[in-house]
Amino acid sequence: MARIDGIIFDKDGTLFDFHATWSVWADRFLHDLAEGDAAFAARLGRAVGFDTTTKVFDPDSPVIAGTPGEGAALLAPHLPDDVVEGLVERMNREAARAPQVEAVPLAALLAELRGRGLRLGVVTNDAEGPARAHLEAAGVADGFDAIIGSDTGHGAKPDRGPLLAFAEQTGLAPAHVAMIGDSPYDLSAGRGAGMVCVAVLTGPIPADRLNPLADAVLPDIGHLPRWLDDRKSGKV
Repeated sequence: MARIDGIIFDKDGTLFDFHATWSVWADRFLHDLAEGDAAFAARLGRAVGFDTTTKVFDPDSPVIAGTPGEGAALLAPHLPDDVVEGLVERMNREAARAPQVEAVPLAALLAELRGRGLRLGVVTNDAEGPARAHLEAAGVADGFDAIIGSDTGHGAKPDRGPLLAFAEQTGLAPAHVAMIGDSPYDLSAGRGAGMVCVAVLTGPIPADRLNPLADAVLPDIGHLPRWLDDRKSGKV
């Protein structure tokens, strides 16, 4: 069994609890776009797979693991031209200010993992700017060797490009890197890159959808140290 020398984390739904963060943000953002018109906000929500009544994303929503550009493309047909212009920039600007709810206490977990000699990275389909803002607000940006967004220049998940970019930047063999994520995009990218794939359940995708794609499914990233220990001892 290959040793693990590095870990790549997805951001939303992995480092940060998806529902506690993005369901709240999406409801506010859609109502802002609709200028307070609840029926219009609901229509915009349906376009991106978000229910403004229950404030929950559909597990099949294309924006869960998508890029800001993909989300904007779904909203654009329902918006006036003057709003569509600059929509991606507006989404990134507003997203950068979204309060993030940590899935587990991140500083302590990252310190433990770095103490084991692991190289750590973030690969997200969010833009790099908001991603860095979120990690800096949580006080953990310096804990990562690389922070790669969908606009960094290596492509976006489910493509393997950004994951391989992390491996190249850190000098690690992909087979010795674990990709940790909450969506099929994360796991497909990890599989394509030849990495170990670990799913967590702090996003909107249920375990039965993740099990076939993952080498392991954990409740949250706080279980990683135990998983690493069990893997090293041959228990998993």
